[in-house]
Order: sequence, then C-alpha cells, then structure tokens
Amino acid sequence: MNDIELYSEKTFDSIKRTDSYGNEYWLGRELGKVLEYREYRKFLNVIDKAITSCIKSGNNVENHFVQVGVMVPIGSGAHRKTTDYRLSRFACYLIVQNSDPTKAAVALGQTYFAIQTRKQELLEEKIQQLSEDEKRLKLRSQISEGNKYLNETVYEIGAKTNKEFAKFHNEGYKGLYGGESVTKIKERKGLKKSDNVLDYMGNTELAANWFRITQTDEMLKKMKINNLEEANKTHNKAGKEVRKTMKRLSGVYPEELPTPNKSIKQLQKEEKLKLETK
Repeated sequence: MNDIELYSEKTFDSIKRTDSYGNEYWLGRELGKVLEYREYRKFLNVIDKAITSCIKSGNNVENHFVQVGVMVPIGSGAHRKTTDYRLSRFACYLIVQNSDPTKAAVALGQTYFAIQTRKQELLEEKIQQLSEDEKRLKLRSQISEGNKYLNETVYEIGAKTNKEFAKFHNEGYKGLYGGESVTKIKERKGLKKSDNVLDYMGNTELAANWFRITQTDEMLKKMKINNLEEANKTHNKAGKEVRKTMKRLSGVYPEELPTPNKSIKQLQKEEKLKLETK
C-alpha cells in the first residue's frame, strides 16, 4: 500500500465490512494496521481507552465493541484462530479519538469517522420524521430481507421442504405470541388464510418480529445448531425472550397490539399511485 492510498479516505471504506443484515462494521486488527499500529497488542491499549470513553458517554459497550474469533495467516498457507474486535462506526470514532494524533492516518481517520457518524445521525433523524405508515413499509422490507437470510441459515441446517420451513417459522411465532400459531394469529386478526400476517402488523409488532428473526439467525450461527429439531427449539426460545422483553419494557404482549386498518399491500399501492401522479 503506497502513501497516497494509505492516507486516502477510501482506505477506511475498503476495510469496512457488512453483515447479512446490512450492518456495517470494522475489524480491530485491520483498523490498527491502517492507523499505523504495527503491533496489535499496542493497539489494544487504544481500544481499551475507547471502551472507557464509551462507558463514560453512557453508551452500551456491547453494542459497539464485540469480541469475535477470526482466522489469521501464520505462513505457508496455514492459519490459526485468534481474537479480534468487531467495531461499530461509533467504536471506530472513539478509537481514532484516543489514537496517536501525530500519525497522519489517525488525523484522517478522525475526520472520516466524524463525518460518517454525523451522516448516520442525520439518517436516524430522517427516519424519526417518517410517518407511521412509512415506518411500517420500511420495517416490512427489513423483515423480508431478514427472513431471506434466516431461511438460508435454516436451509443449511437441513430444512428442505415447505413443510419444514413452515414448522420452523411457526415455532418462532408460537414463542413470541404465547403459543399462538400463524393460523391462530390470523384468526384473531380476522384475516384470510391467504393473507400474510406480517402485512397486518403495526410498527411495534413488526419491530418485535424483526428482533425475533435477527436474534434467531444470530443464535443458530453462534450456537452452531446442526439439526432441525434444535433449530425449531431455538426459534421458539428467541420468540419467548422477545415476548418477555416486550412485557418488561412496555407491559404489553404482541397479541395485545392493535391491527392497522390498512395492510402493507394497500400502503404499497398508495405509494405507487403517489409516484405515478407526481
């Protein structure tokens, strides 16, 4: 890597990673090299300072600094497993603020992550300004993507038939809705058998299901589940945990939430009509 490339903002973009849910992150070892720390153990001191800053600022460390296992080359094509940090954008911002300011790469990093953090803040502000219907559409789209990745995960575990996929997803709903199957949820909401139950949920209910889906995927991978029976149990457990969290934080179970008057498909048609009439 030449000096021009080293001190280019593109360098920080080039080591940025994205997980299956579209969340961006950086790995500590890669970031340390870009910031000109030749020894990772010395860079760990900077990470420790950044973690302290995170705590003092009132942020949850686990949301920004996550220890992970990675494989690193040790020569002759061999690798060994070691630990690293998965870092959020905010974590990287804190790290560069605690790094050696005399390093040119650090100075660039401070500018880069300050700008990126501000961009995210503006994006979040924009999301907060969305109407309830716009938020529903956004959440529903995220759930579609989340279910896509979850299906890929459970396919690798062993689900191959529609019946197996249906049973797996049903276990998640049962966990979240206190034992209610998809069929029971539809009956309670007054829906037809052909309706997609997710299209008749408000923001809070959609968010709960989004959390159920993403956490199940993470649990299946982290626990290295390798059979369908355990996968089904894991999905049910994830649903139950989200259910308990909802009750503890808001005092409301998902089945107690109101069903919106308009379905997602109706909202999509209205959005399409708006675009056509502009």
